[in-house]
Amino acid sequence: MPGTRIRLAVLTCSGPEARSGPLAAQWLLEAADKYGQFDVEVVDLAAAQLHMVITRPPGGEAAERLAAVSPVLAAADAFIVVTPEYNHGYPAVLKSAIDWHTTEWHAKPVGFVSYGGRSGGLRAVEQLRLVFAELHAVTLRDGIGFAQVWEQFDDSGAPKDPVGCAGAAKVMFDQLTWWAHALKEARDKRPYLG
Repeated sequence: MPGTRIRLAVLTCSGPEARSGPLAAQWLLEAADKYGQFDVEVVDLAAAQLHMVITRPPGGEAAERLAAVSPVLAAADAFIVVTPEYNHGYPAVLKSAIDWHTTEWHAKPVGFVSYGGRSGGLRAVEQLRLVFAELHAVTLRDGIGFAQVWEQFDDSGAPKDPVGCAGAAKVMFDQLTWWAHALKEARDKRPYLG
């Protein structure tokens, strides 16, 4: 199992007009590429425009929109959520994407890159830990938070502290890799009964 590439789904929440979110996401994607153990697929939740009202089964337009997202989540071995913090919480587009899915999260690891003001988005991450626990996912202890995010990237979009960011990314990627391999091996031997 070690040595095999991990299918990583990166969930982003920022629309194209946002300034900070795309910078954090782009930095993460470059760092994941350099790490060299992931096959990354980005799920742009702002573009997906999933319905906010959850229905079972999803009807017409909701089903069409989910068709672009659900297979990516189901195929993933691991997830990283790139999220801002709004009013001490995470955005509605992320909550909608989480709630439309159930088994796609089961027994898989979830890492976080958050951004915001003084807290760096950590209050949003704390709420997400509770939600993902309900969905039988394993959240990583160590994530990355960009406090005062508007001050963290230079004019070219690179982090102003590349060494610190690279170190934090390595810690998170190492944990994500370990959990992804361990949980995939366990799921392959004994399907998870969530």
